[in-house]
Amino acid sequence: MASVSSGSLTGGMSAAQAETIRESLALAYSNNPTLNAARAQLRGVDENVPQALSGWRPTITASGSAGRLANGTDGNIDYRNNASISLTISQTLFRGFRTINSTRQAEAVVRAQRESLSSTEQDTLLSAATAYVDVIRDTALVSLQRSDLAFLQEQVRAARDRFDVGEGTRTDVSQAEARAAEARASLNTALANLNTSRAIYRQVIGIEARSLSADTSINRVVPKSLDQAMQLSETHQPLIRQAQHLVDAALFNIKAIEGELLPTVTLDGSISRTWNPSAFADESDNAQIFGNVSIPIYQGGGVSSRVRQAKEELGQTRLQLDVTRDQVRANVISAWGVYQAAEASIVAAQAAVEAQQLALEGVIEEQRVGQRTTLDVLDAQRELVTQQSNLVTAQRNRIIGGYQLVSAIGRLDADSLGLNVARYNPKQHYKAVRDQWIGLRTPDGR
Repeated sequence: MASVSSGSLTGGMSAAQAETIRESLALAYSNNPTLNAARAQLRGVDENVPQALSGWRPTITASGSAGRLANGTDGNIDYRNNASISLTISQTLFRGFRTINSTRQAEAVVRAQRESLSSTEQDTLLSAATAYVDVIRDTALVSLQRSDLAFLQEQVRAARDRFDVGEGTRTDVSQAEARAAEARASLNTALANLNTSRAIYRQVIGIEARSLSADTSINRVVPKSLDQAMQLSETHQPLIRQAQHLVDAALFNIKAIEGELLPTVTLDGSISRTWNPSAFADESDNAQIFGNVSIPIYQGGGVSSRVRQAKEELGQTRLQLDVTRDQVRANVISAWGVYQAAEASIVAAQAAVEAQQLALEGVIEEQRVGQRTTLDVLDAQRELVTQQSNLVTAQRNRIIGGYQLVSAIGRLDADSLGLNVARYNPKQHYKAVRDQWIGLRTPDGR
């Protein structure tokens, strides 16, 4: 559990004792099941490329048969055993450019899926950062509530002492007891919220939250201005790049379907041997090779409809690219506004805490000389706790706002954050399977 000073999110333990946010993000990068599932999905999409490339490769088929034949002539029946084996090879020479365009389409889909993986990585790291800071925030709020309860319990004791010596009233005691009971309930709520945050931390990062450092600054990668943030998002945001690759895939899909209207040329060869093919021969061997040309003339309009459909889908993906750009732009502007507002909120909350601390001290002194009541002290304490809680929340919002802004521009990744972790290379699996002609095992041995 993080060590946090009362009313602030910036206290903490030394780096040697506490787990830093970068260590937690590294754990999430390596262990998060959602991110690992996205990586597995990409590896599955990689296989679309060798499937498309199979259009260049020959197909080889072996067959065999065995049986018993009976032939009859003029009442005489001739029985004989018969068997045959054959080997057929077919090589496609031309498919209307379908293999080329299908391969390019598959490659574009792979690139789009890689960007989807990058987006999932950023979402995961943002969730991890949020879970990390939420644990620290809720720990700080628990500390505040405990301090508040201890203060109010002292006020209850003091009110009872004054009542016992005739300097106070039963009302003062009851008001102090009521506020202490309220503080106890608030502490229980804060503890429940902390347990929830710790559970989410365990879910996202994969381990229990132990001693967390409150050093969670991300200023190093936060853009200095809104204009810079907008420029970075155009080139770094994976959602935009994913949409661009999907436009390419839709374009190649049209060309691949149009290829079904063009001729197909194949070279087919076969060899076979038959035993006892007739009553006059013990065996027979055959070999043949043919070039075949198939010219589509009319397919009922189905292919034409699919071409028109693919063109509409291309238009949709182009419009979706514009939608994605607008969404990214809106996300960046929103994240920038939240980040700037959080900074201003911290300044205001710090000033409010300092002023309310002085006010509480003044009310306590005035109570001692009879110029203030117990209720005045309780109200001042409540206001101080409220302002301290607001400061903790503002500090949390500023940190998360910074991570949200970096995510919005597309730079919340292991490289930009400098995480000390083995990088996942999505191209490694792709290269291993792209030109694989045969084999049922995956590159990792499964």
